[in-house]
Amino acid sequence: MRILIVEDEVHLAEALVQILKKHHYSVDAVHDGREGYDNAISGIYDLLLLDIMLPGMDGISLLKAIREEGINVPVIMLTAKGEVSDKVAGLDGGADDYIAKPFSTEELLARIRAALRRKGETIQEDVLKFGDIELNTANLKLSGNGKEMKLILKESELLELLMTRKSAITSKDQIIEKLWGFDSEVENNNVEVYISFLRKKLAFLHSSVRIHTIRGVGYVLEESEPCLIN
Repeated sequence: MRILIVEDEVHLAEALVQILKKHHYSVDAVHDGREGYDNAISGIYDLLLLDIMLPGMDGISLLKAIREEGINVPVIMLTAKGEVSDKVAGLDGGADDYIAKPFSTEELLARIRAALRRKGETIQEDVLKFGDIELNTANLKLSGNGKEMKLILKESELLELLMTRKSAITSKDQIIEKLWGFDSEVENNNVEVYISFLRKKLAFLHSSVRIHTIRGVGYVLEESEPCLIN
């Protein structure tokens, strides 16, 4: 899951980034409303945390603008404590929820999970299954056929993306946007490296799941005979 934070309090934004990354979310943060709008309409985010008071474009205007663009991802507004008018304006503008500052980490994470569930996003109980493998996104462990191994974060994020898309083909551009961000300078060969890592780990597990390359298009998970790599 990739989250965009639009918050002009830099220290708060940085703290939120660290909290969410610790819980295995991919996170980008911007501090200006117009930059937030440009990021939000890229379509790569699964949820937005949006402050109301922002330079360039206020949060309510940003929210209405992205809804007019057809961006329907969950949006949680960050409001000043006790500002009922802000909460009402946000909800009327298309927000899914609000959370008043200051807030606890537990409350923030619970509201994120709830907002994603309401929008019908794929919310795992930390475990994804495909064929004979299981991916635990909480501890980054991949298991299958009685074996288990630890993945690094990017490997886990890439495999999670492929597993949630199931039989859909995922392009290199989609992978880069989801894992690194739409303005990243990461190149296609970075994707190829992580695909290679995952293939070797699936082979180590003697899994029937393989990552199939659709030349010139992208990648898709398939079940086949186990492919052993020495």
